Amino acid sequence: DQDLDEVGVQQAVAVAAMVLGAGQVDAVIASPLQRAQQTAEAFGLPVETDERFIELSYGKYEGVKHADVPSEVWNNWRKDFAYVPQGGESLATLDERVRAACNDLVERASMSNIVVVSHVSPMKSAVAWALGVDIGISWTCHLDHASVCRINFRDGSPILHTFNETAPTGPST
Repeated sequence: DQDLDEVGVQQAVAVAAMVLGAGQVDAVIASPLQRAQQTAEAFGLPVETDERFIELSYGKYEGVKHADVPSEVWNNWRKDFAYVPQGGESLATLDERVRAACNDLVERASMSNIVVVSHVSPMKSAVAWALGVDIGISWTCHLDHASVCRINFRDGSPILHTFNETAPTGPST
C-alpha cells in the first residue's frame, strides 16, 4: 500500500484535469489503497471508499516483480480464474466483488457522473462487466497507469464508451 511517487502525483493531477474538463463530476469513489485515495483527492471532492475496488491480492507474490513470479503461476492464473496463489485471491473472487460494486452503482451512475478510482485488475473486471464478457479479458488488454475507461449507460445497461485514455503530463512540446 504505497503512496504515489512524484510521477504518480503528476498523473493524478493530469487525469483529474482531463476528466473534470470533460464535464461535471458528481461523486468520487476509490479503493482504500493510498495511491487510489491520493488520486481521488485530486478531483477536489469528498472521496467515498469502497473496499470492493481494491486491487487483486497476489498473496505471497505481492510486491514481487512480474518477471520474478514463476511462469507456472501466471499460467495457472490465465487458465483457471479460480486459481488462488498462497495467501492471495483468485480472479474469479475479484471479478465477483467488482461486478457487485458495478451493479450497485448502475442506478446512481445512470443519473450522475461518478468517478471510480481503482487499479488495473478491478478496472479490467469493470470493463468486462460493461462488455458482458468474463474476466478472461484481463489477459487480452492493457491499461496504463492513470488511465480512464468511461462506462456510460443506455436504458440502464452499461456501454463501454472509452478505454485506456491517458492525460498528457509535464510540459507540452
